[in-house]
Amino acid sequence: MNGRPPGRFDRRRPEAGLRINHRIRVPEIRVILDEEQLGIMPTHEALRLAEEKGLDLVEISPRAFPPVCRIMDYGKYKYEEAKKKQQARKRASTVETKEIKFRPKTEEHDMAFKVKHVRRFLEGGNKVRLAVVFRGREITHPKTGMAVLNRVVELCNDIATVEATPNMEGRRMIMVIAPKPGVVRKAQEAKKAQAAQAQAAAAAQGGGKKEQPGKHAAPPPEDEDDDLDEDAINADVEDDDDDDDDEQSDAPQA
Repeated sequence: MNGRPPGRFDRRRPEAGLRINHRIRVPEIRVILDEEQLGIMPTHEALRLAEEKGLDLVEISPRAFPPVCRIMDYGKYKYEEAKKKQQARKRASTVETKEIKFRPKTEEHDMAFKVKHVRRFLEGGNKVRLAVVFRGREITHPKTGMAVLNRVVELCNDIATVEATPNMEGRRMIMVIAPKPGVVRKAQEAKKAQAAQAQAAAAAQGGGKKEQPGKHAAPPPEDEDDDLDEDAINADVEDDDDDDDDEQSDAPQA
């Protein structure tokens, strides 16, 4: 079959759980050909039929009684399955956990800046670890850190859900939030709509003139900090601040 002699010397390795051709040892099987049920027949007859058509006999449901086999091109089947897996891997996005740091007394401007990037990471399909970093005697007032985390969750409530509730790790209060279902898709659709509006606006400003070959409408402008990484976003908060200095500054002067 398919240029290879049939019989027990067929050395093609089937996928795990699949037996093909003369590796199928049961005496009777239920046969399918081109989505048509051919019914139950002796295995040797099904093999002969597959050979006549230049195809393979593939066991697809070994636990059925009798087992179900399909007459098909096994090489083509493996190729199509490999393509499906490759496309699935391309579509699957790797979920990362980004970390955004806050201080117990984060100012409103800094809060808005950081929340903007929290939302950006969530809309990109990533989880976000929110960390409130305490210094010196700030650690004695954990409620201030809790208030910061609750504020972030409130500002991201439309697109995020809490995955890990707040807990203390040394001088850090940690919470993990994750995007709600459909958030990534909606964000992508919004970007496409924004790009379409920008193109329509550019065309209107051009008086309906046709674009010259090789020229395209400019993409919508992006904020200059839209691609900042975690280090840049967290530059104002350091985990390794000198706690002793803070404690001394908090102590009453003699």
